[in-house]
Amino acid sequence: MSEMNISTSVRLKLGGSLKAAGFGDGGRKAIPNPFDKLRGALRLRLPPRWIAALGILTLAVVTSGSCALDAGSSSGGGKIPVIFDTDICDDIDDTWALALLVQSPEFDIKLITTEVGNTASKAKTVAKFLEAVGRTDIPIGIGVQQHQGSHRQDAWAKDYDLSSYRGTVYRDGVQALIDTIMESDKPIKVIAVGPLPNVAAALEREPRIAGKAQFVGMHGSVRRGYDGNPPPSAEYNVKAFVKEAQKVFTAPWSMTITPLDTCGIVQLKDRKYQEVLKRNSPVTRALIENYRAWYKQGVLSEHKDLTEAQVNTRVDQKLSSSSTTLFDTVAVYLAMSTGLARMEELGIRVTDDGYTKIEESAKRVTCATEWKDLGAFEDFLVDRLTK
Repeated sequence: MSEMNISTSVRLKLGGSLKAAGFGDGGRKAIPNPFDKLRGALRLRLPPRWIAALGILTLAVVTSGSCALDAGSSSGGGKIPVIFDTDICDDIDDTWALALLVQSPEFDIKLITTEVGNTASKAKTVAKFLEAVGRTDIPIGIGVQQHQGSHRQDAWAKDYDLSSYRGTVYRDGVQALIDTIMESDKPIKVIAVGPLPNVAAALEREPRIAGKAQFVGMHGSVRRGYDGNPPPSAEYNVKAFVKEAQKVFTAPWSMTITPLDTCGIVQLKDRKYQEVLKRNSPVTRALIENYRAWYKQGVLSEHKDLTEAQVNTRVDQKLSSSSTTLFDTVAVYLAMSTGLARMEELGIRVTDDGYTKIEESAKRVTCATEWKDLGAFEDFLVDRLTK
């Protein structure tokens, strides 16, 4: 599919404005300097013993406040608990989304479940990626399996032994998803970026999860379809498993989605892409290695007559120029902020042929229907991936 690049006048600077990315004051509150009070006391010429006492009290407040912040950071008390449900290895944007997820300190990642196809093989890719970036604290759940065939990123993880993963691997990913939600003392956001067999199966087994979770997904097409043009399309994540999508879209939980209207036009090119390509950190290295394996397998499948050298030339040309469409990264963003997108609450019905139609009587879904500043989102994505 082709991609569209939209430039806008407002840009985030590298390492820059979280406020522009929809995080209010950028995550930093204006905290008055407590020593200003001490300076004021000196100007008032208070007795020396009063000034000394005020100084000790001020130091104690600053120290205890700093410790409280440190304790909060280490415990993850203020973080958003999330489950990431992914059909990684089918399209490469899931791997970009996974990279963004692990690079976002806003999240407490409770579980990653693999979705669609050979989900056990996909779990190897997830496990090797998490090991490469130092996040083996994250549990992995193997989702509903449709076949035992291959996927486009298998070459990257072919020699990886899933039993060597230092974290937890659940053979029944659906039950792990249910247990994680039901045992949590806070509502969990389920970030789903593929078709929905896992989530639908979880709702079937335990309908009460809808009362303890919120759904954030990359699904559907509201007014625009693939390539950013009208009319709407039957988007893959919905069309591939329609009945499951219908179950999820009618469950009694809060739903937020990025349809093709917004996620279908995200792509990194030129300077932005080059910053990710050349960063060479554990995260970007694992990301680009997967991109290479995925793209190479696609070339091999479509052009069986090419020599190895010709295949590598094509792969190098693509990998040196741009990303593909990064649909799934938008769902990860919406789980932490909606500031860069125009959000509409719409009645959405999943039709039997895989469309997501606007209907007043249907369940209300919060939809990211337009970008306020696509360029700022791209800059935010680059900044997160390269930090």
